[in-house]
Amino acid sequence: MAREFNVPPVIFPSGGNPNTGPQRRLPTAPFQPPRSSNPSIPFMSFDIGSSPASTSFATPQFGSVGSGSANFDDEPPLLEELGINTKQIWNKTASILNPFRVKADLHEDADLSGPFLFLMAFGLFQLLAGKLHFGIILGWVTVASLFLYVVFNMLAGRNGNLDLYRCLSLIGYCMLPIVILSAVALFVPQGGVVIFAMMGIFVIWSTRVCTRLLVELASCGDEHRGLIAYACFLIYMLFSLLVVF
Repeated sequence: MAREFNVPPVIFPSGGNPNTGPQRRLPTAPFQPPRSSNPSIPFMSFDIGSSPASTSFATPQFGSVGSGSANFDDEPPLLEELGINTKQIWNKTASILNPFRVKADLHEDADLSGPFLFLMAFGLFQLLAGKLHFGIILGWVTVASLFLYVVFNMLAGRNGNLDLYRCLSLIGYCMLPIVILSAVALFVPQGGVVIFAMMGIFVIWSTRVCTRLLVELASCGDEHRGLIAYACFLIYMLFSLLVVF
């Protein structure tokens, strides 16, 4: 007994002719990007075959050279824009080097550029000696300035005109003998009589200079010269102990 199966009809895309093969697609022209609207710039055209060979390009014009140099001439120096006067720093440093002829008028204009250089040099010499004291030095200078500021204004009363900025500047500049001590201590045996004698000389040097500057620059300081000198002596003795020990 034969069994019948339902077979669906087959539909050919070629209109019912199964012998017809697949249709071939005609080749299309390659994509040609649009040419530049400006014919004077050949490298802007993507049609490489049609663009003329060019080995030189026009030099761009950035304006006249004279006007640019004139603008740079009018600019102030970088150190002046930052508020750093190297000549003033050198004159103040030279005045500190002679403890017997201190020029107080040079320190009327306070600054922190010179003190910062001295403190960094002090920390560098301590680092060469195997001591990492950068944070200690900056912290102690800040505390010492606050201490001297409070002591002086308590002694002077209402007539005192010493501000904290000038106090910090004076203490920083008078750190120069201690910086020299830290440099010399690299070549002197530690714990001997020589290093302690040098410490006393440099501490007295810093104390004398700082006391004289405070007395001459701030009003009502001559009456309390001894107390101010004692406060300065404690400050610089503290920093010299960092060098010795």
